[in-house]
Amino acid sequence: MKITLYPDRSDWAELLKRPKIDVSELHEMVNDVLEQIKNEGDAALKRFTKQFDGVSLDSLFVTEQEINEACMMVSNQLKDAIYKAKLNIEKFHESQKLVVNKIETQPGVFCWQKSVGIEKVGIYVPGGTAPLFSTVLMLAIPARIAGCKEVVMCTPPDKNGKINPSILYAASMVGVTIIFKLGGVQAVGAMAYGTESVPKVYKIFGPGNRFVTAAKQLVSLKDVAIDMPAGPSEVLVMADVSADASFVASDLLSQAEHGADSQVVFVTDSKDMLDDVVSEVTAQVDLLTRKETAVKALANSRAILLNNIDEMIELSNQYAPEHLIISVKDAEHVSAGVVNAGSVFLGNYTPESAGDYASGTNHTLPTHGYATAYSGVNLDSFIRKITFQEITPEGLKNLGPIIERMAKAEMLDAHKNAVTLRLKKINV
Repeated sequence: MKITLYPDRSDWAELLKRPKIDVSELHEMVNDVLEQIKNEGDAALKRFTKQFDGVSLDSLFVTEQEINEACMMVSNQLKDAIYKAKLNIEKFHESQKLVVNKIETQPGVFCWQKSVGIEKVGIYVPGGTAPLFSTVLMLAIPARIAGCKEVVMCTPPDKNGKINPSILYAASMVGVTIIFKLGGVQAVGAMAYGTESVPKVYKIFGPGNRFVTAAKQLVSLKDVAIDMPAGPSEVLVMADVSADASFVASDLLSQAEHGADSQVVFVTDSKDMLDDVVSEVTAQVDLLTRKETAVKALANSRAILLNNIDEMIELSNQYAPEHLIISVKDAEHVSAGVVNAGSVFLGNYTPESAGDYASGTNHTLPTHGYATAYSGVNLDSFIRKITFQEITPEGLKNLGPIIERMAKAEMLDAHKNAVTLRLKKINV
């Protein structure tokens, strides 16, 4: 990690630069793949699956037999863990349901809002360097709670044409309606355009590599909605002398092992804590299965010594991290100053991995500073809110003249006339 002591505020922007994730140079190649999928359907999907995933498939569809066989391969201990995580995720997202509240804005004028699930959604679940079965839970559970009628899942096959059993087990538990052996650009293209096998969806969710990110960007221009701009995973950990250096180091490394282009930032107001955390990171990284990946990520990462808690909050808000861990005295009070973050973890005993898996919150979050404008995935991500209104004759008597004056001022005669005709009828 690169260590910086007491940086001037004018240097913070440079200090907090993220690894470059510009995927525009991929657009020409990715767009060519997407066009072939749009024009050739399943034939293009199978061709690109052989080219990119190294496997020839007769069928893209995951059968019921394959799902049943996969479920038998998952240990009872993992099944139990997935089930308990499912319950927590359901409970948290169920609490986000909108209660219909009919408001009388003035006598005789009634307005209300109703939530309706997006009818067809697609979820992409990476299965390359790590089988992210937790992503299935995080996306399919709120989709089902929202009332989405079709939940289409795509995930890449291995060299034998198989899907990781834990991914299929999770999907079988949470209401995924149809599963396809598709990864990368071909998965995004299939769900965006629809093919002979894969239904077209209205919105695509899920993380992925640079090629998936580029494909989602391109199809979102005119073909389908997407969850949010995506980039490498990141965390900012804020700690004072009350923190445990070994805990902090483990949180930093839990993000570093996601990918070589991930970034972790550590900020503290204690030089001793900074030294202890850096030492712990060095010791713990050697024990990781994904050590090589984590070491590459640490090269993009920072440990920063600041003067006080206020500066730490200010720097964090400027960075707008995907994950923010606050390991300081009175963490809840300090967290009141947070305005830019995807998800916040308070205290020494709230690891970021809890949110990744099982506490109940969603782990699909805005990265690369998009937390200044985007929320993480939640129940609202899977619904549309439709407004309704109803006006009684007496209500229009009161509201009508206001509408008439406003329409006349905008020189929209038909708008005014739509009210005037009704008022005449009422008065007669």
